[in-house]
Amino acid sequence: MVTPAQVTVVGLGPGRPGLMTSEVLAAIEATPVRWLRTSRHPSAASVPGARSFDYLYESAASMEEVYSGIVDVLAESAAREKSVIYAVPGSPVVAERSVELLRADPRVTTVVLPGVSFVDLVFSRLGVDPLAAGARMVDGHRFALEAAGCRGPLLVGQCDSRAVLSEVKLAIGSVIDQSPPSAGRSDLPGRSDLPGAFEVTVLQRLGLPDESVRRVSWDDLDRTVEPDHLTSLWVPTLADPFASELVRLEELVRTLRARCPWDREQTHQSLTRYLLEESYEALEAIEELGPDGAGYEHLEEELGDVLFQVVFHSVLAAEQGQFALGDVARNVHDKLVGRHPHVFGDVVAGTPDDVMRNWEQIKKVERKQAGVMDEVTRNLPALLYAHKIQRMAASVGFDWEDAGGALAKVGEELVELSVAIASSPAGSPAPSTLGTGPVRDELGDLLFAAVNVARHVKVDPEAALREATAKFRRRFQAVEALAAARGLDLHQMGVARLDVLWEEVKAAEPAQLGEPGEPAEPAQPAP
Repeated sequence: MVTPAQVTVVGLGPGRPGLMTSEVLAAIEATPVRWLRTSRHPSAASVPGARSFDYLYESAASMEEVYSGIVDVLAESAAREKSVIYAVPGSPVVAERSVELLRADPRVTTVVLPGVSFVDLVFSRLGVDPLAAGARMVDGHRFALEAAGCRGPLLVGQCDSRAVLSEVKLAIGSVIDQSPPSAGRSDLPGRSDLPGAFEVTVLQRLGLPDESVRRVSWDDLDRTVEPDHLTSLWVPTLADPFASELVRLEELVRTLRARCPWDREQTHQSLTRYLLEESYEALEAIEELGPDGAGYEHLEEELGDVLFQVVFHSVLAAEQGQFALGDVARNVHDKLVGRHPHVFGDVVAGTPDDVMRNWEQIKKVERKQAGVMDEVTRNLPALLYAHKIQRMAASVGFDWEDAGGALAKVGEELVELSVAIASSPAGSPAPSTLGTGPVRDELGDLLFAAVNVARHVKVDPEAALREATAKFRRRFQAVEALAAARGLDLHQMGVARLDVLWEEVKAAEPAQLGEPGEPAEPAQPAP
C-alpha cells in the first residue's frame, strides 16, 4: 500500500512573528520544502526559502482557480518530496478555502497545525466574548448570501478591496438597525440616534505596529477606508433579517449576466419594452382579481416579473458603479418619509386631497421646479397625462368647484365637436379630413373634459377606460361564441343582427357573473 504524500499546513498567525506557535516553528524547521500561500504577510520571513503562490493570484481568472491551482502544485510537490510545509496567514482552520480543498484531496495526507487567527485578536481588541455575543463570521466576498437571514452581530473577514467594502456597504445599508433608543437598542456598540450615521468597526493589521481599530460610518465605508488583506469589519447588529429570497433573486440576475448570452447583451434601453409589458400585465392581473380571492396567484406571478425588471436594472447600474438594489430601496424609503410629513412630522393633512397638495408642493421644492407643470412627464399615457396635468392645476386652485361644473363642460365640448363635424365639407367629412383640424381639436377637448369629470368623481380614467374596454371585449367574445354555436357567420350578419346578439349577451351577463344589474330583458328570437 502506497502512503500518500504529506502536506503539513501551518498558520503564520495574524500579524507579527511573535504570534506564531512553537509547534509551527518546529515544523517549519524540520521540513525543508516550504510553500507560502502569499508572501504578503508580516511573518512570511519566518518561513525561509519558501516559494509563494503569489503568481497564481496574478494569473488566475478567479479565486477558486487560485485555490485549486495551489492544491495541484502542493500535491505534485509532496509526491516528489514526500513531505512539504504549506504556510497560510492566520490559522489554517479559519477562512482558508485552499485548506478545505487539500483535506478533500485523496492525493495527499493533510496535517493541520492550528495557529492564532485574526479572530482571536479581533475579539481581544473589541472586548467582546464571541460565544456570549452569539457572533457569526462571514466572508466579505460572499457577504450578501452568507449574511442573509442574520440579525448579527457579524465579523466580516476577507475585506481586502474597495469592491468588497462596497458590496458590504450596500447590503448593510438596507438592514442596519436604525431603531430609536426608545426601542431598547441604544446600548448597542456603534449606535447613533441618526439613521445616516450608523457605524461599523474597521479592524486592520492587528498585531502589527500600525494596527488600526476605528469606527466608520457605513456611508463612508468604501470612501475613507484603504482596505488590505488584513482588514475586517465588526457589525454589531442588523435589523430585520435579510430578505433572503430577494438576495437570491439579485444573485440570479448576476449569474444570468455572467452566463447567458441574451442577458449579457441587455442594456437599460433594450429592457424598456419589457418593463412596460410586465407593468401592463400586472395591471391586467389586478383587474382580474375576484371578490373571493381569485386571481391573486396570477397577480403574484406578474408582480414577480415586474420585480425582476427592477432588479435587472439595478444590477446593470451596479455593474457601471452607479447604484445597486439597496440604494433603490433606501432612496424610495427616504423619499416617502420626506413626503409624508403628516405621518413622520408635525404637518396636518386631514383628507386625501390635503395629502396630495402637500405631496406636490414637496416635490416641487425637492426638484427646484420653476412651475407646477414641470413635474409631469410628457411621455405618460394620454389619459394619465391629462389627469396629472389637471391635478397640477388644481393644486394651485385652478379647478371646477365640483363635478357639476366639469360635467357641464363635457356637454359644452360635445356640442362643439358636433358643430365641427357638421361644418366639415358637405356635412360628411371624408376619412382623410376627419382626423385633422377642428374635429381632432374638439375631440381632444371632449376627452380632456371627460378626464376632468373622472377626477372629480374620484375615478381613475385609465382604469375606467381599461375596464370598459375589457367589458366590451368580453361581451364581443360572447357574441362570437353565441354566433358560432348557432352556425352564424359574423361577417355576413350585418350590424342589426349583431346588435340583437349583443343585447342577448348583455341581458344574460349579470346572472352569469353574479353582478347586480337591471332585470334581464326577454331574449330576442334567434335571427
